[in-house]
Amino acid sequence: MSETPPKEPADFDTMARDIAEVPAVEVIVTVAVNLMSAAAVKLGLTEEGDQYKDLDEARKLVHALAGLLDAGATEISSFHAAPLRDGLKSLQLAFREASIVPDEPGQGPGEKYTGAVFG
Repeated sequence: MSETPPKEPADFDTMARDIAEVPAVEVIVTVAVNLMSAAAVKLGLTEEGDQYKDLDEARKLVHALAGLLDAGATEISSFHAAPLRDGLKSLQLAFREASIVPDEPGQGPGEKYTGAVFG
């Protein structure tokens, strides 16, 4: 059985060079997808269900995602923005469904940026 030696952590200059090669659109979309994934986990939408459910945390993540998409939509083109907006709306609706005491229309997470979300 062969063991591979542990990789040494990359130094800051190497990491900066790697990041410099990534287009801004890819960075924005990657961050958005990470926020969506984290929000889905906190909403209990994964196979583990309620094990990681935390609506307070989910609210923060959905709100941050909405802000990012609002600010970055013109930069990432509708090709990238449209499916991310669809995902955001799905998360907002899932949040509304999961809440014991629903927010007033327009007061849910991210609705400051998207307007009121209805099914």
